[in-house]
Amino acid sequence: MQDTPDPAPDSALPSASPSIAPLGQTVYLAPDGFVDDLVAELGDVAAVDGRLVFADGPARPAAWAQNIWFDPVRIEIGSIKGGAKALRGIQRNWALWSQRHHRRAALIQDNLPHVSAKPVVFPSPLPTAPLGSWTLLDENTIVAAARCSSPFRHGEVPFVENRTAPPNRAYLKLWEALTLFGEQPGPGDRCLDLGACPGGWTWVLHELGASVVSVDKAPLDPAIARLPRVEIRQESAFGLKPQDVGPVDWLCCDVICYPTRLLRLVRDWMDSGLAKRFVCTLKFQADTDHETARAFAAIPGGRVLHLHHNKHELTWMWPAV
Repeated sequence: MQDTPDPAPDSALPSASPSIAPLGQTVYLAPDGFVDDLVAELGDVAAVDGRLVFADGPARPAAWAQNIWFDPVRIEIGSIKGGAKALRGIQRNWALWSQRHHRRAALIQDNLPHVSAKPVVFPSPLPTAPLGSWTLLDENTIVAAARCSSPFRHGEVPFVENRTAPPNRAYLKLWEALTLFGEQPGPGDRCLDLGACPGGWTWVLHELGASVVSVDKAPLDPAIARLPRVEIRQESAFGLKPQDVGPVDWLCCDVICYPTRLLRLVRDWMDSGLAKRFVCTLKFQADTDHETARAFAAIPGGRVLHLHHNKHELTWMWPAV
């Protein structure tokens, strides 16, 4: 849809106060390319508008939502300044999801306090300032939620990247997972990295000061293999028994396998009681295995989510914060 021309001065527009009312729905922002997965997970939805999915009632668990807008309101506005004033009257910080009427939406956002979108230096704590999300449904209608599931703009976690040391970009997934976890391994911690090749996750864990048992049938990148606190086990992650490894503070798994097989591995480790924390990637083949994703979500105390740096995969973390 093309933008419609905006009226020139706001003084020519009605000056009545904006009308604000509960939307009666929850808005879910799907990751790019995964709207169908989000709709399949939610089931009954009211509308799909680009990457925004509207569903009646309060928020439901949604692993395939990059961000969830809780208790959104509908704001009828008569001007750009009136829209900005209405948003400022709710709270300070807002992130625009520009769906249509892009120029008008940008002008409203320009009249709001600036919110920094600087890349995150890992490790850093989660932002604590409330950040709402809003969009224009049409020229005179805002949908806005003061509270969202992610403290980051649209659920996107941009990092100041290290483009030299890690052997691949998979390290960004673990950076993001640990940032959202709110806790990271450190000196004295013992970590298990399953499916480690070429070593991006092992590099992250080692950089944080932990010792790492790195498991893969394929060899690690030589630079990672030479790191001082890395123990290499060149074997299958699925042939390794928890008792053969012993207690670990963190079990991290980015192994390529069917999610059902990963679920069996996780259950074995949980039954053993030898792993304190888990960060595991559920990698899907042609079709998304929603049944197994629900099985992971049903594990008490855990959390399943689609990271900004995930592709056709989900991340399971336990325990959840």
